[in-house]
Amino acid sequence: MPLTLTARIERFPIAGTFTISRGAKTQAIVVTAEISDGTHTGRGECVPYPRYGETPEGVLSAVEAMAPRIESGLDRKALQAALPPGAARNALDCAFWDLEAKQADVRVWDLAGLPAPKPVTTVYTLSLDTPENMGAAAKAASFRPVLKLKLTGAGDLERVAAVRENAPDARLVVDANEGWTPDLVEPFSGRLAALGVTMIEQPLPAAKDAVLADMAHPIPLCADESAHACDGLDALVGRYEIVNIKLDKAGGLTEALALQEAARERGLGVMVGCMVGSSLAMAPGFVVAQGADLVDLDAPLWLARDREPALRFEGSTVYPPEPALWG
Repeated sequence: MPLTLTARIERFPIAGTFTISRGAKTQAIVVTAEISDGTHTGRGECVPYPRYGETPEGVLSAVEAMAPRIESGLDRKALQAALPPGAARNALDCAFWDLEAKQADVRVWDLAGLPAPKPVTTVYTLSLDTPENMGAAAKAASFRPVLKLKLTGAGDLERVAAVRENAPDARLVVDANEGWTPDLVEPFSGRLAALGVTMIEQPLPAAKDAVLADMAHPIPLCADESAHACDGLDALVGRYEIVNIKLDKAGGLTEALALQEAARERGLGVMVGCMVGSSLAMAPGFVVAQGADLVDLDAPLWLARDREPALRFEGSTVYPPEPALWG
């Protein structure tokens, strides 16, 4: 029986507001793809991201356009050349992985030749806000071992100082989401190191990050918006020490696993991150997270409503997905 594909846009409300340097959101808008052989159904979720020119409607159309080719026999391997890296390919790639696991009655990590996964510790993100409000949020989350602060430029040193005062024992990492200017990188890096920050994520716009190679920074820099798939990795060497692998950027678990290996070969550290989606989007990232130096899969903790079943969180500890969720 030929495979069939269905896809839809889904919305998950956020508990409050999630704010970064580019704006705020109150809901997670995702595209879900399902590939079925008539007996088994594999699912994948992606989060279209305007920063990369994606919209939910556009990604849904791109996913649905693959239906005839999937019905004609296109498989996960052929998918890698059929679509570019991005959200649409991610949803389909993860749906194929899920389907293959269900057809073989094994877990995805077995298919990938990987050891059975263990629980991981995720960062917990503090949304961009005033120093006072971020300090209060840090106090409420001070029991979490790793906090990630969304920053923007002006006022960032005050924000981090307020968080450090209210969460003295937490490891801190910061994410500027391309919000800094070059003149801030060196002085901010030194000041943030004194506050115990251990990583700075994407300080400059991706198109203007070449100058980082000539800047002193006592804190490792992590490429996010600058890092997508394997073919762009060499340009990051010398500018960054770490790459943030997100399946929505890489175009799925297949490319993400290859990117992780390629990053290690180049001496780069690995962070596994996420867009704001449900547990279904986090589950494939959990597989890549097994080999990561830093894990950022906390998006479900921001949701007012998640999938059922969902990933299991105990504090900041994330457990492997159940087969009923994915993989």
